[in-house]
Amino acid sequence: MPNAPTQIDTVDSKAVRNLVEAKAIGGATILGRPGGWAVLVRYGTVERAVAAQKSRRIRLWRNVSTAISYVRDELGLSRFEIDTRSHEANPQERRRPDQSERLRRQHEAAAYDAWFREQVQAGLDAADRRDVLSQEDMELWFEEKRSELDRRAGKTAS
Repeated sequence: MPNAPTQIDTVDSKAVRNLVEAKAIGGATILGRPGGWAVLVRYGTVERAVAAQKSRRIRLWRNVSTAISYVRDELGLSRFEIDTRSHEANPQERRRPDQSERLRRQHEAAAYDAWFREQVQAGLDAADRRDVLSQEDMELWFEEKRSELDRRAGKTAS
């Protein structure tokens, strides 16, 4: 059983999946940590913690049941160790600032998408009502705009 080292090397989840497919995982330990449970996998003479996706930080499961499910179902191991020495029963709430930023961007994108769809529908409805300008009216409108901009810029009409 590991001695709960302070610095643990990690292995990304894609590499873990490859090791599982190659049947190279020799064992696992569910390691209690402040804030959750880490999974250490053994392959060859190396033991490393499973890293969170898109980062090199140790992945933490909030409760031991989900960590057990990962080891049993994803790694295919029915026998493994559980080390509770460093686990804190009442850790402070883990915060995910990246999660809140991602959700904010999703809400902005959804709001923009709704606005865009409304604008397109308004244009389609106007076209159905034949509430559109003719080519000649558009050209006249643009000529008036150009003249106004030229006047404001101090240019003389040519």
